[in-house]
Amino acid sequence: MPEASRSALLPELTTLFATVHQQFHDVIVPMWQGPGWNAELALPYESLDTQHKPLPPQRYRAMACARQLYVFASLIGEVPQAEERAAALFRSLQRHFHDAEHGGWFYSIDPQGIPLDTGKDLYTHAFILFACAHYWGKVREPLVESVLNAALEIIARRFATGDGLYEASLGRDWSTAETGPLQNPLMHLAEAFLATLAVRDDAAVRQALLSLCEGMFKCFVDPQRQVMMEKPLKAVDNWFEPGHQFEWYFLLASSPLLRGGKLHLALERSFGDTEQQGVDPDTAGVCAMLALEPQTAPRDATPRIWAQAEYLRALTLRPGSEGILLRQLRALQQHFLHPLGWNECLDANGNVSRRDMPSTTPYHLLTCYRGLADYLA
Repeated sequence: MPEASRSALLPELTTLFATVHQQFHDVIVPMWQGPGWNAELALPYESLDTQHKPLPPQRYRAMACARQLYVFASLIGEVPQAEERAAALFRSLQRHFHDAEHGGWFYSIDPQGIPLDTGKDLYTHAFILFACAHYWGKVREPLVESVLNAALEIIARRFATGDGLYEASLGRDWSTAETGPLQNPLMHLAEAFLATLAVRDDAAVRQALLSLCEGMFKCFVDPQRQVMMEKPLKAVDNWFEPGHQFEWYFLLASSPLLRGGKLHLALERSFGDTEQQGVDPDTAGVCAMLALEPQTAPRDATPRIWAQAEYLRALTLRPGSEGILLRQLRALQQHFLHPLGWNECLDANGNVSRRDMPSTTPYHLLTCYRGLADYLA
């Protein structure tokens, strides 16, 4: 895009970003400081309704606790009581979810605080590592770093498969569930490794991250389309998700260590095709699931707020994308954000199809807004 055109769009982008960012601080953060907080368990409720009332809890997940720990750790110094809330979430992570007998962390507890799903999954452990890295970067407390180190050790010793990849889930006692590796937990592990490297120099983590990306390229990237599949290449009934393509793209393109590597270059080559097949040109909605064959209809056309946020974040690293970035930020504001919070999902006609607001979504919005802030800076 010519520099003059870019300059003409930046003031509108800046103003619009200021508006949505303020909505996050004025509306979304207070939802989880007040009505979304179960003071008795010191945990966020899993979801709030449109009037900010907690939905009757069925469970509390360690992953949701960790995502909220990331949010409030990131807001230390910006939001009153953010440090106190982050400290409470960190204590609850250990108090409710840590498995004192076998090590690692349970998936969930029931509404009374009793372990519910005691399985050990990589997705949860990756988010615990991710959250602890951000939190330790803010407070530098030895106890936080010890949990960070414990998460790294557990992931390397229990989940690693020896080829740079990791099992998606294991039993409570680390017995195999024979799930094999899956894309989404591995992506969040890469994100957690990057968060760790952002707060300390760690040769072992650096090598693990490089090996992970090598394994992803070999086992998950389709050789023809150059897209990241959700299951290993030889798995039956496979698909890919535009939101995850964009999420991976940001992680790779934003990292000096990973930028220019085989995995980054593959997703760079397929970025335009993913946009063409996965983003509705009329509504700017990012669809949920695509088949590998480009001529087929989406397997799931549902636009979800997290995928919208990840596309926005990826666009901040695409030169000449100011016009598309402005379109997508407008779409986020008009279709997904509202005075009482956000719409989690829309249907094919643009109507709200899921009205509750999960405690896990602010993580996606905050990472998106951080990317936009860096871009505009």
